[in-house]
Amino acid sequence: MTLTTGDVIAKRQRIFLFRHGETEWSLAGRHTGKTDVPLTAHGEQQARALRPWIAATAFSHVLASPRARAIATCQLCGASSQAEIDPDLMEWDYGAYDGRRTVDIVGSRPGWNLFLDGCPNGETPADVGVRADRLIARLRTMSGDIALFSHGQFGAVLGARWIGLALAEARHFSLDPASMSVLSFDPDHLEVAVIALWNATPTPAP
Repeated sequence: MTLTTGDVIAKRQRIFLFRHGETEWSLAGRHTGKTDVPLTAHGEQQARALRPWIAATAFSHVLASPRARAIATCQLCGASSQAEIDPDLMEWDYGAYDGRRTVDIVGSRPGWNLFLDGCPNGETPADVGVRADRLIARLRTMSGDIALFSHGQFGAVLGARWIGLALAEARHFSLDPASMSVLSFDPDHLEVAVIALWNATPTPAP
């Protein structure tokens, strides 16, 4: 995606991207798309550990995926009072691969990579790219600091597309459960999108 000066928010907009907390499937490495798997007790603890980061910023908008694991993370960290549901923040639709592990998929389909190949009966990389680019275009019409509650592999795509990389490069952008990343602009070159922080995780309270 090519940036123009007109795309840039003069207020040095920051996008705070939060991945949901741990679930049983994320712990096991199982792709979790449409299947709504709840947070584990540890995932709930991870979400609560985000509270100081949430409290430190006055968000102009809070957007969340409609999946229960993302909504629960938003609620537990204290950001839900102003949250709006945005379907574009949903995780990749894994189709026939929902619930399966990459190691098992490549056993029958050597060389498979989600970001290059997509999923049978699910979304293609082009499908997810359209969602990410549409969301980015909408975000750039907003001002102030914005919180997003989403998922690991869609979040990777969002990070890659924010800085204008091809979607396939999202395979290099790993996100841990209950992590925070910040997408912004270079303060000296406001037309240049940057990743100001990637995959930071707080230490849960004992």
